[in-house]
Amino acid sequence: MYPPGHHDADAPIRATDSDASLARLSAVQKGYLSDAFARHFVARAHLQPPRPPLINIGTYVRSESIDRLVESWIDLCDSDNKKCQIVSLGAGSDTRFWRLANDKRKDNVIKYIEIDFPEITMKKAMTIRKNKDLSSVLGEPEQVIVGNGGTSLHSTVYELLPADLRSPPSSTLSSLFSKPHDGTELVLDREIPTLLLFECVLAYMQPSASSAVIAWFTDYFRGFGPLGSIVYEMFGLDDAFGRVMKANLKTRNVELPGAEPYTSLSSLQHRFSEHGFTLSKALTLKEIRNVYIPKDELFRITRLEMLDEIEELNLVLDHYAITWGADLPTSSAGSWLTWGLSKADHK
Repeated sequence: MYPPGHHDADAPIRATDSDASLARLSAVQKGYLSDAFARHFVARAHLQPPRPPLINIGTYVRSESIDRLVESWIDLCDSDNKKCQIVSLGAGSDTRFWRLANDKRKDNVIKYIEIDFPEITMKKAMTIRKNKDLSSVLGEPEQVIVGNGGTSLHSTVYELLPADLRSPPSSTLSSLFSKPHDGTELVLDREIPTLLLFECVLAYMQPSASSAVIAWFTDYFRGFGPLGSIVYEMFGLDDAFGRVMKANLKTRNVELPGAEPYTSLSSLQHRFSEHGFTLSKALTLKEIRNVYIPKDELFRITRLEMLDEIEELNLVLDHYAITWGADLPTSSAGSWLTWGLSKADHK
């Protein structure tokens, strides 16, 4: 509880997690996505009104493309006879861990780590502990530990950790991963192929801060296991659409300093190539929808809701992108260089 008169400058940024949760719930309720866990992270989920079709479609393309990239990474690990670990930064109320825990690939992910503001992780830890659908996959109750005043949660397969990613990694990430939380094994094993997820988080950080986070993980893993990274964010906001978006967000006291340097797909790819990544690619959601979503899926989702604003949809999707990159040891690059999205056959 903050004292009277306290101004919580980060509250508007944290509120964007609620926006994302409501958008995902709407996409699930309308049949775009399948997610049995989304409702657990939204208060009075059954009473929430649906979002407009444009938002539902955008949420679908975002989720579908990231899902495919994550699954492809896990499959590459499996083909290389390796397990992997996933670190989701700015994870918010994301349900990916539970979806993977109920997926055929669950045994290939030996550790899933989520990091976010302490206020977010405290709320999520409480939700997990209160809900059997969420807590049952963490292991035996006595093996699940809540710490740091309720802001962290630790189990053998899942870690929920509080941190402000804008702070220097030397004082945040280093302390989070410097010692085991259960006293037995490293929280972040550099010998294991690791995938980083940044879903609409870096745009809210100064470019120097987001670059420092990527640099820390790169230095930590370089020379050891393969390191992959996926970033979802808005970009190209120097046009009329971008100016309107930034003005609308400013009325909610939300700024996007991290989006300023990224005006093109090539600049998004530079986010990884400047750190020496072996692989770096980027696609707009518009291109993913038009070229990478299978024809039968496109047909299915177009039948869910009537959408008249096709031009507006394309304009919005053209300002969001998925960027992925990998830092690969020279000795094991091989098939890892094929990691990415495959074009759909639209014939």
